[in-house]
Amino acid sequence: MCTRYYVELSPELRPYVERAKHSRLKTRMVSSLGKEFRENGEIRPTDMVTVIAPSATGGKTAFPMVWGYHIPGVDRPVVNARAESAKEKKSFAEDWRKHRCIIPASYYFEWEHLKRPDGKVKTGQKYAIQPKGSSVTWIAGLYRMEEKNGLHYPVFTVLTREPSAELRKLHNRMPVILPESVIDDWLLPGSNPEEIINNALTDMVIERTN
Repeated sequence: MCTRYYVELSPELRPYVERAKHSRLKTRMVSSLGKEFRENGEIRPTDMVTVIAPSATGGKTAFPMVWGYHIPGVDRPVVNARAESAKEKKSFAEDWRKHRCIIPASYYFEWEHLKRPDGKVKTGQKYAIQPKGSSVTWIAGLYRMEEKNGLHYPVFTVLTREPSAELRKLHNRMPVILPESVIDDWLLPGSNPEEIINNALTDMVIERTN
């Protein structure tokens, strides 16, 4: 599961953030949606942030996007989608085939999920998690266009998967995190997402936060 992540303006991430920040689309989204563009810091569902997706000519570029799909019958934005079943779900199937994106992050957050004596689950310690040996966390996602106040704008959702044995101690899901070497393939509409996800990273550095 992924409902929080963090962006630092590192040399690797700053160019993408600057590209999205200075786009005309960002200006229109801020005006029409009444949202601020979040350059860095802790990112939450419904925030407008930088996401990497194909340009109109097929190249890799950065766009401002809002975190969360609005799906009829669901009373809150859908911020995660299961990678195992996305291709079969009406809300995600087309985007699984044609509209894949990368959410650039420094790390993501997860909380311990602890069972109480009554069987209910409560959250415990918060952890920051990123791939071992990397300062960037390239999170795989899907995107689509939505409409509000006459503006068509992009939204995204984060793909999740079964966790590694170590992460399972915290939660039963983790985001799909890809190595930088397969990002271009992931964004290409004609590529095979199932094959690319086989390269997903699971060896993570897990650190307690305050």
